[in-house]
Amino acid sequence: MASGLGLHATGIDLAANALQTARQKARDRGLTARFLLHDARRLADLGESFDTVLDCGLFHVFTGEDRDAYVGGLRSVIPAGGRYFMLGFSDRQSGDRGPHRLTRSEILAAFADGWRVDSLDAATIEVTTDADGIPAWLLALARI
Repeated sequence: MASGLGLHATGIDLAANALQTARQKARDRGLTARFLLHDARRLADLGESFDTVLDCGLFHVFTGEDRDAYVGGLRSVIPAGGRYFMLGFSDRQSGDRGPHRLTRSEILAAFADGWRVDSLDAATIEVTTDADGIPAWLLALARI
């Protein structure tokens, strides 16, 4: 998405097959992006900063210390004024299969220190397995 707008883009994942799929999609679309096999809980180890971080479906897999490490890593790589956007499973999703369902209050608590919440809205994750999609939260933050 960012690369398609002419921006420098870096994708990070622990799954080598996901990175290979992303590389192939970028090639097929004639886009240039960098893809790193890296643990998102250790973002500070990259020694880089990012003006914007897009997270679609990652934050909701973390709980406890892993979530703290991820948010701490975001804090270390996003400079003041930088942005973070997250799309994650919502507690409005029925059942108990799949990733953790995020509540509004736990999202706000995770980003209470060093962030300004610009919006936190109900959204839908479009998936091929459910025509109605999956209830989600769409979060927009700025690093302060």
